[in-house]
Amino acid sequence: MTAPAPPFGRVLCAMITPFTATGDLDPDAAGKHAAALVADGCDGLVLSGTTGESPTTTDTEKTELLRAVRAAVGAGVPIVAGVGSADTRHTVALAQQAEQAGADGLLVVTPYYSRPPQAAVEAHFRRVADASGLPLMLYDIPGRTGTRIEPETLLRLAEHPRIVAVKDCAYDLMGSTKVIGATSLAYYSGCEELNLPLYAVGAAGCVSTVANVAPRQLRAVLDAFDAGDTAEAARLNHLVLPLAEAMMGSGLPGTVTAKALLGAGPVREPLQPAGRGATDGLRRIYRELLAATGRAGRSPGLSSGPCRAGGVRPAE
Repeated sequence: MTAPAPPFGRVLCAMITPFTATGDLDPDAAGKHAAALVADGCDGLVLSGTTGESPTTTDTEKTELLRAVRAAVGAGVPIVAGVGSADTRHTVALAQQAEQAGADGLLVVTPYYSRPPQAAVEAHFRRVADASGLPLMLYDIPGRTGTRIEPETLLRLAEHPRIVAVKDCAYDLMGSTKVIGATSLAYYSGCEELNLPLYAVGAAGCVSTVANVAPRQLRAVLDAFDAGDTAEAARLNHLVLPLAEAMMGSGLPGTVTAKALLGAGPVREPLQPAGRGATDGLRRIYRELLAATGRAGRSPGLSSGPCRAGGVRPAE
């Protein structure tokens, strides 16, 4: 029996939110970057997530960003809008706002800081799922929120018809494997180093920050696995890991490292931009990946920094 198609595709980019030099939202740059990501192999886009600096963008900016990206990529590319917050009422309002602005799905993180018990976590997700007609991707990232979505809770939430997917940053391969086997939830790896391992046990794909700069390389790993060439998938995955480690494991947030490579404008405080040394190191590792995979970089069309006009690669 053929497995059902993933609800939002396989390779989704957790897209950065470009800002102008003065710190305002840059919808034109966002649209160009989104279009380039799709051209380079991303099946779908996740907006206003952690990488998209959702804690420091306003509700109005989130809508403007969504509309700009929708206009740039057209109706055929799935867009998942991050609407999670620590407040259930605010999350419901953001979900309804995203539906009206043209989102195809909603990324909903566990309510953070207040550390609600599992019954409250479940009630929160159900309330959001009931508030719109859009499918939900639950975002399980206890390292940031302080609260896990326990596997038993996910088993119950999987019964809701609009809860269809999980972005998995729980670092519990056994628990995730159990839920994948017992439900129809589409699991998406949210941890770059687990993209291939989670895919191998039945995940649908990945939601990747590294895809902002290397979507083709990430897609090639999953393509090789799907073709039955697990050795090639492992080899390609090994080539991508140094960049993933540099971007996600260096002590700098992925938003900061992605923008350093892309020249996508500033980050918003309290984040701070990468220094020259860190940026040079990222560019060196990126160039090594391009050389090893024989793939040219592609300018995302952003207006400043390394991705200025003229098709300059992010690493240069």
